[in-house]
Amino acid sequence: MTTSLEDQPMPVRAKLAAAWTSFMFLYAYVDILNFFTPGVVEDILDGRVFEFSLSQTFSTAALTMLAVPIFMVVLSMTLPAGVNRLANLIVASLYVPVTVFNVVGASWLYFYGLGIVLELILIAFILRSAWTWPRIAPSVTGPSASSSNPW
Repeated sequence: MTTSLEDQPMPVRAKLAAAWTSFMFLYAYVDILNFFTPGVVEDILDGRVFEFSLSQTFSTAALTMLAVPIFMVVLSMTLPAGVNRLANLIVASLYVPVTVFNVVGASWLYFYGLGIVLELILIAFILRSAWTWPRIAPSVTGPSASSSNPW
């Protein structure tokens, strides 16, 4: 006799935090694995990343682009539901063009293409999870008796 495993529902907050964690790791590891692309390390040592000159501004922008998904992990678990939903919808939407931009000038199209497709799948999951956040049906009878009695 076999038994079925219990499949407990996962809270939306946990889904979002997990998706942002996955996105953050994928986003970082695509950049890290890019160091193995011929010529990349030499370009960095010459002060260039793709078409950009290495500078404090570039490094600050790169850190900010990675810090946002990192903070979204925490925010997805801690923000009130309405603000949480809105923050996830806005931030995930903003990362669509950022993610697609990463393919511009890429010499290893299969590598970057796969990374971008995987990142976009995670962003789509975040958008869908936030968009379909369950709602509480309003009470037909009004406030319950226990909520009006402070004792």
